[in-house]
Amino acid sequence: MKLITTPNSPYGRKVRIVLAEKRIDYELLLTDLSQPDHLAVAHNPLGKVPVLLLDDGKPVYDSSVIVDYLDHISPVSRLLPDSPRQAVSVKRREALADGIVDAIVAIALERRRPEAQQSADWISKQRNKIDRGIIALAEDLGDKKYLINDNYGLADIASGVMLAYLRFRLPEIVWQDEHPALDHYLQRLEERASFQETRPA
Repeated sequence: MKLITTPNSPYGRKVRIVLAEKRIDYELLLTDLSQPDHLAVAHNPLGKVPVLLLDDGKPVYDSSVIVDYLDHISPVSRLLPDSPRQAVSVKRREALADGIVDAIVAIALERRRPEAQQSADWISKQRNKIDRGIIALAEDLGDKKYLINDNYGLADIASGVMLAYLRFRLPEIVWQDEHPALDHYLQRLEERASFQETRPA
């Protein structure tokens, strides 16, 4: 298998962590989305990363679909529970983490526009999503070690990637002070080899 992504894509990092946790061999193909003919365009009509190319060349996208597929093809380190109700609980938390990442990306892209064209209202709207999402995640975690039944899984991978990306892209949002339990949670996750090996440049 081959994984097409960019060096700092949080969605790509989520997939790379899952691949590492499940000990699945793959070839990493890095691309530059600023180029009109970047590699993802040939395999995803939306031109987004990550894209997983199966051994027969068939593409799988987006990140949520990819991680579901990876968890089903390997019994190593199951990241989704068998119970449908618990699996939905995991996917809800993944959706929350990915939604916060969407808002982070939206702010970062807006700030790349000429200052006179930037919308303060748009940035504020995205910031509110981030703030509400972090509060919801902190309430979900409480005093637990991991999000679902205190067992490490996909919900933790998605949430850890999101928190690290928030710290990376928007360091002015100091969520660690208001939510120290989340800070300790991220520190625990970042001790794992899979997080260390995929740390953004």
